[in-house]
Amino acid sequence: MSEPQLNEQEDAELSELAGKPLGKRLGYYAKKTGPGWLQAAITLGGGSLAGALFLGVMMGYNLMWLQPLAMILGVVMLSAIAYVTLSTGERPFAAINQHISPVLGWAWLIAAMMANIVWCLPQFALGTGAVTQNLVPSLEGVGAAPWIVGAVLLVAAAFVVRAYDSDSRGVKIFEGILKTMVGIVVVSFFLVVIRLTMTGALNWGEILAGFIPNLSDIREPAPKIAEAIAATGESAEIWKNSGAGVQKDKVIAAFGTAVGINMTFLLPYSMLRKGWGKNHRGLAIFDLGTGLVIPFVIATACIVIAAASQFHAQTADILNEDGTVIAGKEGGFNGVADKFISKRYAADLESLEGDALTNKVTELRNALPIADRKIAAMLVDRKDADLAKSLSSLAGPGVGKIIFGIGVLGMALSTIIILMLINGFCLCEALGRPGDKQLHFLGSLIPGLLGICFPLIWTAESKAALAVPTSVIGSSLLPIAYFIFLLMMNSKKLLGDKMPTGGKRVLWNVLMLIATGLATFGSIWALKDKSLGAFPMGKVGIGVLAILFVIGIIGFMSKNKRTA
Repeated sequence: MSEPQLNEQEDAELSELAGKPLGKRLGYYAKKTGPGWLQAAITLGGGSLAGALFLGVMMGYNLMWLQPLAMILGVVMLSAIAYVTLSTGERPFAAINQHISPVLGWAWLIAAMMANIVWCLPQFALGTGAVTQNLVPSLEGVGAAPWIVGAVLLVAAAFVVRAYDSDSRGVKIFEGILKTMVGIVVVSFFLVVIRLTMTGALNWGEILAGFIPNLSDIREPAPKIAEAIAATGESAEIWKNSGAGVQKDKVIAAFGTAVGINMTFLLPYSMLRKGWGKNHRGLAIFDLGTGLVIPFVIATACIVIAAASQFHAQTADILNEDGTVIAGKEGGFNGVADKFISKRYAADLESLEGDALTNKVTELRNALPIADRKIAAMLVDRKDADLAKSLSSLAGPGVGKIIFGIGVLGMALSTIIILMLINGFCLCEALGRPGDKQLHFLGSLIPGLLGICFPLIWTAESKAALAVPTSVIGSSLLPIAYFIFLLMMNSKKLLGDKMPTGGKRVLWNVLMLIATGLATFGSIWALKDKSLGAFPMGKVGIGVLAILFVIGIIGFMSKNKRTA
């Protein structure tokens, strides 16, 4: 398969439309979208689900604005890389190596491949859970079920990727499948919110107010949680600090899963694959707005709303009326309570070890006042299965679980497909064989074949070993990817007379600096406390971030000084 060529017919049509009214252009754009929907298919995965779910549980409706803001900032940067790619027609990996720095180019590619491989594992786990817990409950507990469901997911994903590799008609089929899957995800969660509205479970005044940004909500506990903390008296400060730590992690997760490092790799190559050129730049921005932003905002908002309505500041799913823990919920409750006990009663526990320590912790946990038990229950992590079970009681026996399960399965499968697709692009670029159909398909199978082995690889013990270094690399390199795009947008050598000038250049740079600055701040905030055992992984990540920034500036200045 040769490298994709410019779609001359579309290019001519767009050139003719350039001077036409906006309405006519938008009507044409609506029929030609594609790459933006691929972005939605990857971002609407397990990470976005978990982030939105945790935001609802911890913060209620207060942070409804967080994920839309993260997505808008991400789209600014994706629009920039789209502008550069479509203006020059150059593949970004080669352009970065030539005009910025090979170190940054390879760091970008390797980080994207690592993200594809590692984050494919939880998508297979999520998809299998949706099938066995919600859609086909009879499979739950069957030993071979994860392998069977995983194999079906892999075959389905490989079939769709193969269609993409076939020809231009295959690309259209591929995009049609992904648009349908994204639509299923959005409609599924939207129906959940409609049902909750009909039952009177939602306060739309509070929900709409939650879309108004308030930065203090990032650090401060939600009012209902703060009230429960205050009721614990002398223990309030410890609970506030514990809640702040959990809240910080959830905020970072929700913000960081909007746009990932591998999404920045997918967009330019999917646009080139469609034969888009400089006349497609307006279409590209429209595509990102309609295909990525709108589905993402609707789906994540619906999940936050559903989770907040069912779990925020609630204890009934964890505690009985007398304060005892409901059978089967001990693990989550004990985890939160024991962390509090280790701080509140540190002096009593200091000299104990082994069974004596375990027995004392159990004794103190059983003696916790009801106020402490309630706040502990409020801070317990809820999973997608918990939300599905809760919703089923509102929608009728089985209906809520099925609707929710379809949405979750759609999230998992669409993300698996796109992760595999990106990895194929990465392998082709790494080996210098862009457009090689067989190599692309081989590269796409790598994360899928590892993903199907999630029962062996994605265990409780291995999650930290895999997720921590990958999240550190991804978190430290996402700002670098943004910084690269900022430099590329200001490279006269790369863009020539297509580089924005005057007010447009100022606007681009202001928006990109804001996005890059917030991404950098968020990465440092997330990384500074990360560790892998005794090894300060987060601090290493911050150091790598600083070094790559310096390399980027030096590389840009040296490669562009002749055209400054």
